[in-house]
Amino acid sequence: MLIDSHCHLNYKGLVEDQQGALDRARAAGVSMMLNISTRASEWDEVIGLAEREADVMASVGIHPHEADIHPDVETSTLVERAAHPRVIGIGETGLDYYYDRSDRDRQRQSFRSHIAAARETGLPLIVHTRDAEDGTCAILAEEMEKGAFPALIHCFTASREFADKVLALGLYVSISGIVTFKNAKELQETAKAIPADRLLIETDSPFLAPVPHRGRPCEPAFVADTAKFLADLRGETLETLAATTTANFKRLFRKASA
Repeated sequence: MLIDSHCHLNYKGLVEDQQGALDRARAAGVSMMLNISTRASEWDEVIGLAEREADVMASVGIHPHEADIHPDVETSTLVERAAHPRVIGIGETGLDYYYDRSDRDRQRQSFRSHIAAARETGLPLIVHTRDAEDGTCAILAEEMEKGAFPALIHCFTASREFADKVLALGLYVSISGIVTFKNAKELQETAKAIPADRLLIETDSPFLAPVPHRGRPCEPAFVADTAKFLADLRGETLETLAATTTANFKRLFRKASA
């Protein structure tokens, strides 16, 4: 059985046939899906789906793109909403200096607020980072010194050096369908080197459909294609990789098994 550790079931591309996407994921061997929120207006809908579907869990968070329009979402707000029994993670949050859709200071402030919520609740921090490796590492390292918290880098596309740094801080790394792309040679080399006990897989659907589904909206069922590619890349059986990544997810997201 596989777990899609990061998807957006309420986004355009999936929401139009949400039940069909869920059914196809189950048929593909996906035993759990973590439905990620990126803005406060999504929280009720994301949590509501998790209440209705036993194999769907939820997160609460503010994407760095949305940081400017959520100045009122502080640690206390995140902690309050994370108390819901179906909420198992904080995020996604982090830094995105590629698009710069929010002020960088505001992104950093929001990121630290999420970290504080992860530390207070014990729920894993779900980190987005793009063109912001140094800033992301610096904040994670500084905040770890204040008190440890569980965390992962989702949809990992950064450098091997960045991977080594976040692994040293105790983070997990989640690989998406990007690893199947022909031009992802550097990522493929990094993915081979990630310790087995720190590896997760995801779709980030409806984005980033893996080979052989390029050009289509991604969906949680496609995590099986990424898993097969990643298993071959690492010289493992699909069964081994599925068992390992599922165990890692449950160890990191402990509330999912509560």
